[in-house]
Amino acid sequence: MAGNNSEVAAADAYCRSLVTRHYENFAVASWFLSSRVRRDLQRVYAFCRTTDDLGDESGADALQRLARWRREVEEFFGGTPVLHPVLVALRDTVARVGLGAQPFLDLIAANEQDQRIATYATWTDLRAYCMLSAAPVGRIVLRVFGLTDPALEPLSDDVCIGLQLANFAQDVARDARIGRTYLLGEDVTALGIAGATQAMCERARALLGSGETLERAAPPALRLQLSLYRLGGLAICDAIGRDGYRTDLRRPVVSKRVKARLLARGLLAGAADIRGGHRAQHA
Repeated sequence: MAGNNSEVAAADAYCRSLVTRHYENFAVASWFLSSRVRRDLQRVYAFCRTTDDLGDESGADALQRLARWRREVEEFFGGTPVLHPVLVALRDTVARVGLGAQPFLDLIAANEQDQRIATYATWTDLRAYCMLSAAPVGRIVLRVFGLTDPALEPLSDDVCIGLQLANFAQDVARDARIGRTYLLGEDVTALGIAGATQAMCERARALLGSGETLERAAPPALRLQLSLYRLGGLAICDAIGRDGYRTDLRRPVVSKRVKARLLARGLLAGAADIRGGHRAQHA
């Protein structure tokens, strides 16, 4: 059921407010994207942010609130009219792009898991969690850009999981305050907090390397956006390293100046790709 224009405009304004209110290591939806794609990505981000906030900021009521949110999302995909502004905004994107319910429900499942599991002993355990909490976002983004080749999904999974690992390494102190740690238990035992944080950054870097292959398969606008995601993840790993991997004491951030350099780097790489493509066509 389509909403009226004013309802959707108000819902989109709400989504934009969530984007501007929260710090991220990279631009959620950069200025060089079309207005439609920017709007779609802001809507997806707003869904992710709302889901995470329900899990992280609801205290003892988190599971109950997440269950209510799950029901709303299931009803939304079942065609029931909705009231929540994020779902009102998403309705157009879901219908136009052809998104299914599962990635959104997986993101809720990850937050439900956060209420039950506070530590991860092995990479196998943590990766299974990341396949719920990070990989679905990349798969949604691929569809927003019209990329449906199944061969791209594992590459997208790697990039999204790499970004999440970089965030885990960045947020050791923050996560500890809410009773969680995503540093691998076996790494903490063997290497200590700083060593485990470094190991997580190294794993993040390796996974983010898949982004280069993914970018080559993407159209120019998505290629640049993906490169900014990848470079943003690498930049936060660099910042963590400069602080001696002691994010249990201090949370490093990527400055606006560094973000500007990343954008310039991405633009230069994109221009080089275009020039290379032109030379290949005329060879």
